[in-house]
Amino acid sequence: MLFATKTAAEKRADFRAGLNSGKILKFPGAHAPLVSMEIERQGFDGIYISGAALSSDLGLPDIGLTTLSEVTQRGRQIARVTSLPAIIDIDTGFGEPMSAARTIIELEELGIAGCHLEDQENPKRCGHLDNKSLVGRDEMARKIMAAADAKTDPNFILFARTDARASEGMEAAIDRAKAYVDAGADAIFPEAMEGEKEFETFRKAIDVPMMANMTEFGKSPLLSAPELENLGYNLVIYPMTTVRLAMGAVRDGLAEIAETGTQRNLTDKMHTRKELYELIRYQDYNNYDQSVFNFKVREEG
Repeated sequence: MLFATKTAAEKRADFRAGLNSGKILKFPGAHAPLVSMEIERQGFDGIYISGAALSSDLGLPDIGLTTLSEVTQRGRQIARVTSLPAIIDIDTGFGEPMSAARTIIELEELGIAGCHLEDQENPKRCGHLDNKSLVGRDEMARKIMAAADAKTDPNFILFARTDARASEGMEAAIDRAKAYVDAGADAIFPEAMEGEKEFETFRKAIDVPMMANMTEFGKSPLLSAPELENLGYNLVIYPMTTVRLAMGAVRDGLAEIAETGTQRNLTDKMHTRKELYELIRYQDYNNYDQSVFNFKVREEG
């Protein structure tokens, strides 16, 4: 009714143009529609929908337990409430090449602007943990080929994520990334780089747009957006930042109430009723309601 006025195709075109602009795009993570609305209000370039955030929100570890329908439908809810493009984490594509292709079709139909597909085996794990197992390079390339072939909108961006740095080394990770581009990936996501030099080395080896993951408490240093832009990166994501901020505040607030029996000393830290109503455009809905239901039914004589 009063959601974003841009179509999915327009959002995808914006995203494609942004990746080619020479300016780094900043995509904070959103695990809920309300968060994506605040991201837009703060002037960011887009929305990132993290598999780790969605699984955490369900009380599950990030090991591939979420399903295609859970992830894509939640992705639709998060993406549809803003005019910003949204990209989503589809883990290993929810199955073999045919399943990955079906996933792309679902995402396009649900208004998502792009996704990333990774080369881990199931059960997968967070990219910044040790002992990850990968599928073969050629097997992953076949999955990417199927996913790329399923696209109907050329502006839908398919990122290939490789987790090979940790288990196979940089040279093998770069070799995989090049094979994934040849297979049809539009962009590359090198996971768990262990220093600025590694980010730079990977960027120099790859000709397509690249994403950097600035997740907290991981293997990568927290480089700033300008630093990453200087290295040639096109996009930076902050996957779990809003989840961690929110849960830190929830933890501290509940501890205060448990100890004192009241939230009186917490209200200055809260999102106010006024702020919430502004964010969800409460008055606009009220105005719309009155403009529709302002008639009288004429009684027949």
